[in-house]
Amino acid sequence: MILLAFVSSGALAAFPDCANGPLAKNLVCNTSANFIDRAKALVAEFTVAEMINNTGYDTPGVPRLGLPPYAWWSEALHGVASSPGVTFSPPGNNFSFATSFPAPILTSAAFDDQLVNDIATIISTEARAFNNFGDAGLSFFTPNINPFKDPRWGRGQETPGEDPFHIGRYAYSLVTGLQGGLGSQLDGADQKYLKIIADCKHYAAYDMEDWEGNNRMAFDAVVSTQDLAEFYSPSFQSCVRDAQVASIMCSYNSVNGIPSCASEYLMQNITRDHFGLGENQWITSDCDAVGNIFDPHNYTDTLANASAVALHAGTDIDCGTTYSSSLQSALNEGLVEESDIVQAMVRRYGSLVRLGYFDSPEVQPYRQLNWDDVNTPAAQNLAYTAAIEGITLLKNDGTLPLSSSIISVALIGPWANATTQMQSNYNGVAPFLISPLDAFRTAGFNVTFASGTTISGTDTSGFSAALAAAHSADLVVFVGGIDDTIEAEQMDRIEISWPGNQLQLIGELASVGKPIVVLQMGGGQVDSSDIKANESINALLWGGYPGQSGGAALVDILTGKQAPAGRLPTTQYPANYVNEVPMTDMTLRPSSTNPGRTYKWYTGEAVFPFGFGLHYTNFSLEWSEPPKRSYNIQSLMSAARSGGAPVDLALLDTPFELTVKNTGSVTSDYSALLFSNTTAGPTPAPLKQLVGYTRVKNIAAGRSATAHLNVTLGSLARVEEDGDSALYPGTYNVWVDTDLDGLGVAATSFELVGSREVITEWPQP
Repeated sequence: MILLAFVSSGALAAFPDCANGPLAKNLVCNTSANFIDRAKALVAEFTVAEMINNTGYDTPGVPRLGLPPYAWWSEALHGVASSPGVTFSPPGNNFSFATSFPAPILTSAAFDDQLVNDIATIISTEARAFNNFGDAGLSFFTPNINPFKDPRWGRGQETPGEDPFHIGRYAYSLVTGLQGGLGSQLDGADQKYLKIIADCKHYAAYDMEDWEGNNRMAFDAVVSTQDLAEFYSPSFQSCVRDAQVASIMCSYNSVNGIPSCASEYLMQNITRDHFGLGENQWITSDCDAVGNIFDPHNYTDTLANASAVALHAGTDIDCGTTYSSSLQSALNEGLVEESDIVQAMVRRYGSLVRLGYFDSPEVQPYRQLNWDDVNTPAAQNLAYTAAIEGITLLKNDGTLPLSSSIISVALIGPWANATTQMQSNYNGVAPFLISPLDAFRTAGFNVTFASGTTISGTDTSGFSAALAAAHSADLVVFVGGIDDTIEAEQMDRIEISWPGNQLQLIGELASVGKPIVVLQMGGGQVDSSDIKANESINALLWGGYPGQSGGAALVDILTGKQAPAGRLPTTQYPANYVNEVPMTDMTLRPSSTNPGRTYKWYTGEAVFPFGFGLHYTNFSLEWSEPPKRSYNIQSLMSAARSGGAPVDLALLDTPFELTVKNTGSVTSDYSALLFSNTTAGPTPAPLKQLVGYTRVKNIAAGRSATAHLNVTLGSLARVEEDGDSALYPGTYNVWVDTDLDGLGVAATSFELVGSREVITEWPQP
């Protein structure tokens, strides 16, 4: 979907009048009734034509029933965002901006689940305030939780990274913050309302835009059952089953020959039945994906047929116009029944009941939110904190934090004066944008700014000014990388090296002989091998898309006002990786045509590995409560089955406890990432996999803190060829952290004894 800016009229939101309107005596207005019964009573009043007229994303409502128009498509990826359902007032007016948090790829680098939940809570508060005054809907097509498998993908910036376990926890934290709790507890009864509707997208196996003539609209992702269960689906299971999201989105692409939005296997068997979305919650297509079933997928011979197969698969909302233009034909041809359309209508209007859409505002705290609740000081501080926590230090020879003797700075590069550049995509209007240039000046430095070059340009005419600035400064800071002109929706990368002539300029700046710090910006990684190897370059940081306070966060890290503790949520591959495997290859495991995908399977040498990140201080790690020497599989399974929760979420043991001691001189956070590997189970086995993490805050110099690490049975299970997950007897190695060689510390091991036992059975195609 492609978004444009929308300007608000500032009108109050339109809600049905359940006191005096035409629906006042309908069961939909009875707050003591079940939300599905209320929705059924409403939909029973619709004619067939009125139902079909309300099958899209921008629905006109039913004027004769007092049901107002409603826009189902709003966006809030990292803040309330411009979209068909969201409008921003002109500057100077209420609802003219919303808090702009860092892009998910940078927030995820914090490895801080509570931070994610706090961000989502503020986003949903602001979304409700916008809705109360007619400037947003209540259903938001967010988050994007497709794994960032290939570094060329243009939308990887929208995701939490490449690891399914990490993405799953991110999705849980975000969705529960957006919706105001667990979805099953928010059915609209007893004033327990959904705060907003989240929508986990895009299921399934969607991670390509337009690469070498392969377009997402027509692409057929050939995916093994094993890879579907192990890699492409866990984040959606966490979103649907565990966070109990109110909706999901099916993707543009086909999976194994069937368009996702037409796939009963994906939408019904897996999402509704296995994950538990159930029969009362809705699925939306990506925008125009229903029409794409006919063209360009050529899966059906008419649009009416495309509508029929999508509706039968469980796609309730057409984010397009195919349903509204062709469902009547499908009815006439006997391809669908009226009851099929009724079911889709009940699902969508049932969600509005759960939001309190038909209930009196006086009994709803969310309906009291207003402009005073947007971009509060707490929200501003959290946006800054999120950027601080995610920024990742990749190289440092001791130049950072900067010495107080540094007075003058040559600020160079195409990101050096970035403003909207810092927001990433799916963004709204920010209340302010602090560029690196603004932040350096505010911090009291004497700054000479010269862009030097552009993101992808080859013109060297700006080099002389940049080099002159470097010669006259105490410090050179280059801020560059990639941005939305290089990576974006509908735009994959062909190369993962630094674009244009940025590396050439960095090399010449490094030759000046002044201390130089490079800030690598953007969502996807670029090969920084030359920067890493160049001893004249003193430090390298990755800053992602840091949001409204991005410049302040970057400068405060450089000066030591804040200490870096982010960790890469993706692998930084060497540039030649793009020549070793095509984007269209959906396999994960290494083969003669694939060096392996993500840190779990990649057999080459990463420039910087997943989970890598340096600090301004040193830490020593020691287990205070390590794993036991052995665990019996059958005993674990017996205890898990008696616990009532899904077996894969059962804990191996009480939390492992790790003593983290700050042996340096700088107060710092520490993100403890717990990895594991084993040769037990199917071959080949992953090189390693993340099985737990936590972020410990503000460990003072010389002080210690305890990291509590939970390990679930699911994180240790091996996925078999048929998609089933099983615990296998064998030795399991565990360790914490990642250095440049991919090695860690606090290594130990334990045995799983007993016999193999399946913990999750995967639906078969």
